[in-house]
Amino acid sequence: MAKRLCTALALALLSGCTVGPDYQRPTVDMPKDWRVQEREARNLADTDWWRQFNDPVMNELIATALNENKDLLIATARIEEYAGRFGVARADLFPQISGTGQYSRQQVTETGDNRYAATYKTNTDTIAATLNAGWEIDLWGKIRRSTEAARAQLIASEEGRRGVILSLVSNVAGAYINLRALDRQLEISRSTAKTRGDAYKLFQERFSGGLISDLELSQNRSQYEEALASIPPLEQAIAQQENGLSVLLGRNPGAIARGKRIEQIGLPTVAAGLPSDLLARRPDIRQAEQTLIAANAQIGVAKAAYFPSISLTGSLGYASGDLNNLFQGPSKVWSYSAPITLPIFTAGKIRGSVKQAEAIQQQALFGYQQAIQNGFREVNDALVAQQQTGNQLEAQFRQVESLRQYAEIARMRYDNGYTDYLTVLDADRSLFNAELSLTQTQGALHQARISLYKALGGGWVAPEKPTAPSAPVMKEVK
Repeated sequence: MAKRLCTALALALLSGCTVGPDYQRPTVDMPKDWRVQEREARNLADTDWWRQFNDPVMNELIATALNENKDLLIATARIEEYAGRFGVARADLFPQISGTGQYSRQQVTETGDNRYAATYKTNTDTIAATLNAGWEIDLWGKIRRSTEAARAQLIASEEGRRGVILSLVSNVAGAYINLRALDRQLEISRSTAKTRGDAYKLFQERFSGGLISDLELSQNRSQYEEALASIPPLEQAIAQQENGLSVLLGRNPGAIARGKRIEQIGLPTVAAGLPSDLLARRPDIRQAEQTLIAANAQIGVAKAAYFPSISLTGSLGYASGDLNNLFQGPSKVWSYSAPITLPIFTAGKIRGSVKQAEAIQQQALFGYQQAIQNGFREVNDALVAQQQTGNQLEAQFRQVESLRQYAEIARMRYDNGYTDYLTVLDADRSLFNAELSLTQTQGALHQARISLYKALGGGWVAPEKPTAPSAPVMKEVK
């Protein structure tokens, strides 16, 4: 009978079923193409994509962030946590063995109605050494499903770390670009303020000599004060940008080193792929799928509670009142058992657990689908942004050149008495605002490329030969 039981258990173990649904990737409604087309280019993963900006200082800042950023350190520690959880879940697939040792001494009563015979020892010693083993037979796949879920959660944590890296690199690069754009705007404001200040001194002298009216002097002064007023907000924004970038680097707020000027920083070339590539490239989508896999496996864990649980337990050891006789044959003790646990009435507890697991799986499924849709939207948005920002930048270059000519002609006509100073004032103010706006757009074009990199999951590099639409050339505005 015992032999038959062991044979049946062995066969059940070898051919044990795994309850619950097996994971299959959901069908995804994917667009066939992007709204804005990029020609096909070499599609390789390049973790050092930011080097294409060709700014050594940016490279150093990103390297520092990858080593010191606290969010990244937290994400790395979280991977270790889930690796430990996976080890705990997987360990239940194997027998668990433990050893115990014990020494005890007992004093019994020598008086009263229940006293022992005089020949009985009142003091007794007990020494024991036991080896215990236990193993739950995974007939229904509960432990295998639990291990599957833990493995998926571990991979999801790794994808979460990749997502943190993706965001961190993008944020550091974007913050640095914004900082250099602000630096350039401050440079324009200070240069304009100096030029207008010199002009204001000249106008004061001309006013003292009776060559101009107080109206013209006031107009000139308003220009000067306008330029001065633009400086403090930019200085404030630069300090706050430096503080924010310092935190990304894992440092206390402080000054940030500078490299190339905003117009000197290169523009990486995008290597486009098919929309389906996002499923394999974006960490957030990969993480969402692993979360779905884990939730799917938990359904099997919950359903396994409907079925009997069979364990094998046993112990082998020695117990004696004398240490010298501890490992003698008569001191041997042993036991084994195969307890079976079968749920009979749980008042809907198991059904509720299954329902809960199925609902969590549905949430994970919708989250996965939402992550994919969000990925498609972000790529399309970034492609549109880089195209339209490039068009805007080209138009602003032409606008600045036209306004510079306008300002020169207006100044010449005023000096020769052909127009009033209001025309000069309008031309100068328009040129000043256009130069600031141009610098902002230069930074926005870089930001659009960074957003596109992030939206594509970081898997693009510059092709050997430019095959994507050429980006506007960054020109220095003097």
